[in-house]
Amino acid sequence: MPSTRRALLAAMPAALAAPAICAQEGFPNRPVTLIAGGTAGGPTDVITRLVAEGMARHLGQPVVVENVAGTVFSAGRARQARADGYTILNTNVGFAASATLYRQLPYSVTESFAPLGLASKAAMMLVSRPGFPAENVAEYAAVMRREGDKLNLAHSGIGSSSQLCAMLLQQSVGAQATAVAYRGSAPITTELMAGRVDIFCDQVTNTLPFIQRNSFPAYAVTSEARVPGIERLPTMTEAGMPGATMTTWHGLFAQAEVPEPIQERLSEALRAALREARLLSRFADLITAPATQQEATREFHRRFHAEEVARWRRVVETAGVYAN
Repeated sequence: MPSTRRALLAAMPAALAAPAICAQEGFPNRPVTLIAGGTAGGPTDVITRLVAEGMARHLGQPVVVENVAGTVFSAGRARQARADGYTILNTNVGFAASATLYRQLPYSVTESFAPLGLASKAAMMLVSRPGFPAENVAEYAAVMRREGDKLNLAHSGIGSSSQLCAMLLQQSVGAQATAVAYRGSAPITTELMAGRVDIFCDQVTNTLPFIQRNSFPAYAVTSEARVPGIERLPTMTEAGMPGATMTTWHGLFAQAEVPEPIQERLSEALRAALREARLLSRFADLITAPATQQEATREFHRRFHAEEVARWRRVVETAGVYAN
């Protein structure tokens, strides 16, 4: 073989790899799309936009938020995009639960996506209709056991944080209420105030304004610690139900095939956003805790995601409730 041809063949692998290497080193050189797994104006959307603004300043390129309602649809949209780091996903606790809730998915929750870091955590709050015959969590549980399926337990749809909280609550109490699904939290609060729904577990961000106006009673929060500003409410653990502890978290994911240097660049941008004073102030307004710098790393998020998938598998299988 002529020496010139041998030299060309030897150089081919490096030549083929060069564009990918250059793309990684120059990333990003155009806008990044951050898919928000929720409707415009909801908690996921607001958190996504705050994170996007901070990441954009660190990346030097716009980060454009695209709303795709539904955990499965938003993850599917992200999965179908080119695996180059220019389309990433911000999703929540329902994503981990979907691995079991949906017995058929067009992707793997654990293998098709690469965790980039947690963005936030928020507590859920246990509430009821006005006039519900309970003053505390113990009495609340007693009514559930006594009334059972006579009680209407609302949630915001399959895989929502409120449905997951409802599963935990019923398993902790040892009673089954009648589940009533709605499209989002807003219609539930209306029905709750009207007395047509008995009990509900929703994100503190959504319920706090109603609690401050005494629209309906609140009993406890599901976080490990009490929530600043509403310290009068005990945690579920303090109330004697440690099994009902949960947070509704948000975390960023890329496709698993995205090169690791690009994954790390995006993770670094997330951590930079979480250090910004404006974001921290707005998160405080939303009663949402920003992820710590450690929680916003890929390593932590990988472990956390695996633990959450395993935890919700146990909960969903015990409940025997599936989407398909």
